[in-house]
Formats: sequence, C-alpha cells, structure tokens
Amino acid sequence: MAYDAAFAASLVDVTWDEEIVPALADYIRIPNISPEYDPGWAEAGHMDRAVELVRAWLAARSVAGATVEVVRLQGRTPVILCEIPGSDGEDDPATADTVLLYGHLDKQPPMDGWREGLAPFEPVLEGDLLYGRGGADDGYAAFASLTAIEALRAAGGTHTRCVVLIEASEESGSPDLPAYVEHLAGRIGTPSLVVCLDSWSPDEQRLWLTTSLRGLIQARLRVDVLHEGVHSGMAGGVVPSSFRVLRHLLDRVEDSATGAIRLPEMQGEVPHERRVQAAAAVAAGVDPRSEAPWVTDPVDDDPVALVLASTWAPALSVTGLGGAPPPEEAGNVQRAYTEAALSLRLPPGVDAAPAAAALERALTTDVPAGAAVSLTVQSAETGWAAPPTADWLAAALETASTEAFGGPSGSVGVGGSIPFMAMLGERFPDAQFVITGVLVPGSNAHGPNESLHIPTGKKVTAAVATILAAHATR
Repeated sequence: MAYDAAFAASLVDVTWDEEIVPALADYIRIPNISPEYDPGWAEAGHMDRAVELVRAWLAARSVAGATVEVVRLQGRTPVILCEIPGSDGEDDPATADTVLLYGHLDKQPPMDGWREGLAPFEPVLEGDLLYGRGGADDGYAAFASLTAIEALRAAGGTHTRCVVLIEASEESGSPDLPAYVEHLAGRIGTPSLVVCLDSWSPDEQRLWLTTSLRGLIQARLRVDVLHEGVHSGMAGGVVPSSFRVLRHLLDRVEDSATGAIRLPEMQGEVPHERRVQAAAAVAAGVDPRSEAPWVTDPVDDDPVALVLASTWAPALSVTGLGGAPPPEEAGNVQRAYTEAALSLRLPPGVDAAPAAAALERALTTDVPAGAAVSLTVQSAETGWAAPPTADWLAAALETASTEAFGGPSGSVGVGGSIPFMAMLGERFPDAQFVITGVLVPGSNAHGPNESLHIPTGKKVTAAVATILAAHATR
C-alpha cells in the first residue's frame, strides 16, 4: 500500500478537531510558567499538571509499540520521552535510524494587555483561532508529533524509529535540557533527522523551513545610587539619577540614536545564501512591516533589510524595569536604584560566551559617578544555522508543502532562539533539521492575545507525516 497523503491529512483534521483542540484548551488553563519567571514552580505543581496532561494524552494513543515516560532529574524540570519503534519493528537506539521530534510545554508569563474577552489561562475559540497562553508556543507540538506518526501509519506510510522529546524549561533558555540529553543519550540514539515544531511561519500559504536562529543573552543590570529614596528637591542635581547612569551604560552597548549594537563580539556576517533566501521570502509576500502592531515607523523601508535585521543582526531589548513605581503613584523622590532586564539577540554563529563577557566588561567597568553596578547574566545561548539541505529532504519539503498547503515551501531565518537546536547541531553534525511551526503573523507568542491558527496546525502536522514517510524511503 502506497502512502496516501490525502488520507493522512483527513485523519489529522479529525484528530485536531476532536482531540487536540480540546486537549489544548485544558493545557491553556494551566499556568505552568517557565522556571525563570516562576521560582516557585515546583511547589506550585502547575508544571506537573501540564506534564501529566500531555503524558496521559500521548499514552492513550493507539500507536503500536509506543512507550511514554516522564523522566525526572533532581532539581530540574521534567521531560517527557516517547519512543516509537520503526515500522519494521527496529527499536534499538544503538543501531536504528532515528528521528528526534522536539517540543516544549513550559510557558511565558501571562503579560498585560489581553483584549476584552480574552485571558492568558482561559481558552477562547474564535473561528480558526484558539486564544490562550502556550497553545501555539508550544503546547501543540507533542500532540502534533504523535498524530503525524499515527496518521502516516494509517495512510500506508512507513517511518524509522522515532523519539518524541518534550521539555519544560525552553522559555528559560533550556537550562535543564543538556543534562537530560546526556542522561538519555543511550535512548535517544543518533538521529539522522531532527524535527522541531517550535518556530515561525511568515504566512499561511506554505510550509516554512527555519534556516537559522539567533542566539540570546538574558541579563539583569542594576544601578544603585542611594541606600533609600530621598526628596528629589534635596537630591536632584546632587545625586546622579540611577536611570541616567543606566542609560549611559547601555549606550556603550547600543547606539541609542540608531539601535546599532556597538560591541564587536556581537557582530556576525550574513551568508550570501541567506541574503538570497531573504529576498525570495519577501518576493513570496513576507514583509516584517505587516507583522507588528506598530506605533512607530519601521527602522527601514526595505523589507529585505528588515528580514535580515530580525534574523542575522544583533539587537537589544529592555524587557523589564525595576525600582520605579507606576507613574500615577510616583512622588517627588530621587529613586535609590534602577534595574533593567536585558534581552540581547545575537547573530547565528556568534559565540554567546565571549559576547556575554564583553557585555559584562562594557557595563561594569569604569562606572560613572561611582555608582554601584551589578550585572547578572541569566543565560547565554549561541544561535544556530542549518546545515546544507540534503536532496531527499529538499524534495520532501516541496512535496509536503504542496500536498498540505497547496504551494511550494519557503525558507527563512528566524529572529528568536531555540537553545536546543545549537546543542543538537553540535552533538549530531550529520543530522538534517526540519524546524517549522504554527506561529503565523498575528500569533503574538510571548505577548498578549497569543493565538494558535488551527488550520496551520493541521497542515504542519500533515506535512510532518509526509516528511517522515519520505525519510524512511530516502
């Protein structure tokens, strides 16, 4: 029986409507915030609830030979490991040709700004959109991964041994994952294909392959000028403002007039192939100017330049500020300190360790006015660039996109970070990578009003089934 992609897609549609969407609604209700943003996550028990929901769903599927286990290392968030033997029964990690399918189930904080009728932990289905924190990033991945395998089997396809690995610390920079990859190395095996369902899709018309991911440094910068706040009429002009000192320090890293990053350790070259892909993506309709809820003007009128700026250029975002009351509660007080949460994106290929060291030197040496300055680097993750695409995979991507989406596939870099990919790229240098996802424009992952576009979820799942079938017969 030849593989019937249309039949597989029909099974995927039914599973999404009848089983995945209800499971995702239950998942959205769980406030399992990633550990970086919820230090009491273990005591709260929300992560355990989310893990059990996903584990139980996977274990209940009728995939012959599949095993599902929650693995726990002391002091770390758990992972879910699902092992599925190949269609030929091969299940020995040491010898089997293996596909690793990856996702995560921890969530970003709720954030303010959800529109009326929506809330981060209350699922709302409006037409094709399922609103709620974590549905698109990345709760659907576990469900979609096993559904793809189930559908391709029912549609007459074959697959090699598959391992589904779902972690619970990705939104914190995956600090727990290296220990699990090492601990489970004998069970993961040596994947020849890695499928990651945690990425962006610039439109809804094709299967998009992510070709690169930026690195990320997350840090907290604090400037103290007083032991306690004092009357601004007494201190203003005498004691330097902590905000002014912080602003001065940040200008060593970022040109405040242009946004350009000044540290040479954070610069990288854009490969010619990626420039060509960016231009092709724009020609296909990708335009970053249409994606953000703009108040300001974009920094450039050239959409190709914007694509490259968001995927291959360093950039600094101040994602949080501490030490100041809300404006409506502010008195005439010279504040004691200002603290900033820094999110610094690095070009793919730039080593995060020396970049973090350069950041620390820039912000903590020769401090103006003798202020007390501290920098805490919470994570420093190197980015990732895809290896050359094998001929079989290039053909499979075109087939999968045409069958599932009705159009050719696309390739583009992504400005976000998935720390696991750089780790896997180093560990498995001969593997092929399919990094894709459901984050179409408007999904607003990490922000308010996060939504999952269900038709895209269905199509991505069907496309993965086709790719797995092609991998088995390459």
